[in-house]
Amino acid sequence: MTFSYSEFLQLAGLYFYPFVRISAMFAIIPIFSSRSVSVKFKLMLTVFITLAIAPSLALPPPVDPFTWQGIMFISQQILIGLAMGLIFLVIFQAFVMAGHMVAMAMGLAFASMVDPGTGAQSPIVSQYFTIIVTLLFLALNGHLLVIQVVVESFEYLPIGTSFLNRESLRLVFEFGSYIFLSGVLIALPAVTALLLVNIAFGVVTRAAPALNIFAVGFPITLLAGLILLSLITPLMLPHLQELIRSALVTISQLRLTEA
Repeated sequence: MTFSYSEFLQLAGLYFYPFVRISAMFAIIPIFSSRSVSVKFKLMLTVFITLAIAPSLALPPPVDPFTWQGIMFISQQILIGLAMGLIFLVIFQAFVMAGHMVAMAMGLAFASMVDPGTGAQSPIVSQYFTIIVTLLFLALNGHLLVIQVVVESFEYLPIGTSFLNRESLRLVFEFGSYIFLSGVLIALPAVTALLLVNIAFGVVTRAAPALNIFAVGFPITLLAGLILLSLITPLMLPHLQELIRSALVTISQLRLTEA
């Protein structure tokens, strides 16, 4: 029984290239990329997923990873993993954008804190939305869905030297617009109601100029904002489900350039 160098390269690539794609996706996707998740845990999770799915994949071409063709193979896996991770990242950033809009409308834009996932400053309302969406995402088995998506991607995005075509890149960029589109749709009920409250304060100020509207208006606006937050929180689940559905459709439409 002989074991050639080409067979060794195929067997090594069968585990190495999926590991690169999964690592690239976990490096940017929410929850898994959070700073609260240790690097050791992410590395172990990536290794276990790779060991589980690699035997069911087709053998890649026998390419030395230290050659230019091998670098192309690795670059392809990184690009595909980042593209899929970016699509899932948009889902969470849409709710962060909605939190920014609601916080500005209710006067809590100055109340910010450090996001433990990204390390950036964000309003406390955005943090509230992020926590709720994360819990809903886990309750919907979104973490398992992410693993299923990356496993199925090896069927229609096989390992090779071809990169995502122009149409696929356009789909990824267009899906980024959901950050603003979905963010506005999520925050629209609360922002509209708070706008009406501010208009009412404007009318009161014109009717009674001696009234200190800043001393009265801010507590009422804040209270109205908290009530509206409790009302729009149940509406976050349908928005999340729609975003996940759109993300899955977009990922399934990704294709490579023709050889």
